[in-house]
Amino acid sequence: MANKPIEIVERPPTPKEHQLLWEAVGWGKYHAEMAEKSLANSLYCLVVQSEGNAVGMGRIVGDGAMYFYIQDVAVLPKYQGKGIGKQITDKLLAYIQKTCAGPAFVGLFAAHGKEEFYQRFGFMDHSPGMTGMFLVMEEAASL
Repeated sequence: MANKPIEIVERPPTPKEHQLLWEAVGWGKYHAEMAEKSLANSLYCLVVQSEGNAVGMGRIVGDGAMYFYIQDVAVLPKYQGKGIGKQITDKLLAYIQKTCAGPAFVGLFAAHGKEEFYQRFGFMDHSPGMTGMFLVMEEAASL
């Protein structure tokens, strides 16, 4: 159950763990092959375990010097509201603080309704002066 002790392990989630957490939080269609390659190219990953099972994850992607993006912060719904997401984010930010040599840009996309959670860590919506934008490419040949 959700009251079991947790352990944070610095390692990438396995593709199976990544898919389980991805689907549990409702992030849409899962692309296993692409996700496996993406996980392998992460700068830093962690998995939160309870009784040996993944109940949360988080990772950082970027150039490892100036630009860092927090990705895939997810906690199984029955474990949410217990401070696990905060522990994940604290650990991810500590990694960036330890890694960057000077000022660093740390970005993320918050799921709808989770903006306030990230604002507690200092993340802000900088619009209209600066607007986050993204493009989702379905296939490399689509351009």
